[in-house]
Amino acid sequence: MVRSFFVVLYICIGAVIFTPMCLFLLLIRLFSRKLASRIGQPFACVAAFWPIFLLSGVRLKVEGRENIPKGTAVLFAGNHRSMYDILAGYLAIPWSHSTAFIAKYETRNVPFLSWWMRVLDCKFLNRTNPKEGLKTIQDAIEDNKKGISMFIMPEGTRNHDDGVKPFKAGSLKISERSGCPVVPVAMIGMDDILEKHYPKIHATRVTVIFGEPIPTADMTRDEKVALPGVVRGRIIDMLTAHGVPCPDDAEPKEEAAKPSGDTAKPKETVARQ
Repeated sequence: MVRSFFVVLYICIGAVIFTPMCLFLLLIRLFSRKLASRIGQPFACVAAFWPIFLLSGVRLKVEGRENIPKGTAVLFAGNHRSMYDILAGYLAIPWSHSTAFIAKYETRNVPFLSWWMRVLDCKFLNRTNPKEGLKTIQDAIEDNKKGISMFIMPEGTRNHDDGVKPFKAGSLKISERSGCPVVPVAMIGMDDILEKHYPKIHATRVTVIFGEPIPTADMTRDEKVALPGVVRGRIIDMLTAHGVPCPDDAEPKEEAAKPSGDTAKPKETVARQ
């Protein structure tokens, strides 16, 4: 409970100390959203996210950063295990990539974290209101076209079981509409920080792995339909390669996701990158 106390204490103190900076960046955002993100992302990592990780006793290992395309916005798609996933994602992604998370609607009420997420152009997706949810995705597509990378958890909610849940329908629409590459992301050990020991915070080692990017610009209709299964399969492969149990299920992986028939055969660039 000691770690939990110090993390909560730091969040309370940080909410006071860093509020002026947050307000300043929100003001800058009115004139230049890109500049606000360029300043806010490294500041949030150094002043907020890293200290919370350190106070939690969490050691972060990052693999595959070289797989992140340079000079272009991407869609990061990762498995979802913990409330710490957003912090780990920001700490793992190079600061050269202005990145916004697609988070569940309730996250907008989390103090401190939600303030910085607004500075960084993060979107709060309301799945109970289809019209509002569609507008959020459309906003994310427009931002992606302007050079802001997006990070989404296609499972839709935190997974407390082994493996990776089936992806929500339309969860990768951002890449399909903007034509940006999809970078699969596997997060390992994240739920061992808090969820498995709640309300205690447990010191542990976590790993974030970036897989090879999947280009989407020239995909056919059938390839777009198969894309969620392909990305999910890549994430499962990365998890199992690191010894994380992923039980077999009916959800198609990369090979099974390919449509049948010669005319619908996906391009090699989709299956192998």
